[in-house]
Amino acid sequence: MLNDTELTKNYWCDPGIAAQSILLGATEKGLGGCMFGSVKRDELRSALKIEERYEILYVLAIGRPKEKVVLETVGPDGDIKYWRDNQRVHHVPKRLLKDIILE
Repeated sequence: MLNDTELTKNYWCDPGIAAQSILLGATEKGLGGCMFGSVKRDELRSALKIEERYEILYVLAIGRPKEKVVLETVGPDGDIKYWRDNQRVHHVPKRLLKDIILE
């Protein structure tokens, strides 16, 4: 994800929100993805021949998921650790919205 500094140095949007929208769109298409902000920008610029005018903001990795991921509600014990079952399904416990929003 790049910013063309010849157009502007002050892009008036949050690139993290844009990256999240791209990843949500990929998920909608059956793909998986991950966003990286901590990258070796100089090495990446060289390897991909990215011109200096472009500021490297994020790297988005998008592809077909290797495993099935299931989101599930945190159990009564409150354990939020991820785990895999015998069929290699990746279980991701999540708290309910009512449990994390303060009133």
